[in-house]
Amino acid sequence: MEHITRYSTGHSECIITSDYKNARIFTAGIDAAAVYVNASTRFTDGGMFGLGAEIGISTQKLHARGPMGMNELTSMKFIIEGDGQVR
Repeated sequence: MEHITRYSTGHSECIITSDYKNARIFTAGIDAAAVYVNASTRFTDGGMFGLGAEIGISTQKLHARGPMGMNELTSMKFIIEGDGQVR
């Protein structure tokens, strides 16, 4: 875990173990978009996660992290029209 903490990109990390306690410690202690137990990190894909076609990948901790579909790349813009209203 120390090695991963130091060198990880924050994208996908995995542990292979038959020890349930070690798996729980690992998943709680690793800071990544996807943390796997006994499965390949090659599953980190927008389509596999049900996000549709993967448009990009983010390892940041802002609004989107991990595989990104169209929703993660969409932002809102509020347009308010008035006629001199005040609160």
